[in-house]
Amino acid sequence: MTGKTSVQIRRQARVLALQVLYELDTTTHQADRAIAYRLEEESLPQEGEAFLRQLVGGVVTHRDRLDALIQKYAPAWPVQQIAVIDRNILRIALFELSGLTGTPMKVAINEAVELAKIFGSDNSSRFVNGVLGTAVADQAPLTLVSPQHAVVSSKD
Repeated sequence: MTGKTSVQIRRQARVLALQVLYELDTTTHQADRAIAYRLEEESLPQEGEAFLRQLVGGVVTHRDRLDALIQKYAPAWPVQQIAVIDRNILRIALFELSGLTGTPMKVAINEAVELAKIFGSDNSSRFVNGVLGTAVADQAPLTLVSPQHAVVSSKD
């Protein structure tokens, strides 16, 4: 792993997060076990493992809100009918766009489009780019209630 930049480590963490989220969407496996399995197959430095866990944990915690955002920005496509890969790429990107990971907007979008090119269908990258472009153009804050504040938050 030596010699990898922070950008490369975060990209690798995104790939593993996508694989874990795909597994969680298609099986009854638990997130911690799926992450542990992926890390046995492909190790990450501590920084990458922390980012992987942040992405998976964030998407799992905020999945309903992320899916509502996907529905808002891709109204012609019921969320459950979107390809599993595309749906999870969008969940990761929207989670990153919420600001909870510190990922710059352009980076979150570019990384999502790259994941779609690698793992999605021929049209996935255009679809992902379009949905995320619409989300950013909306200029509405992509706020997700953080778990620490969920207990004390009032009506949304």
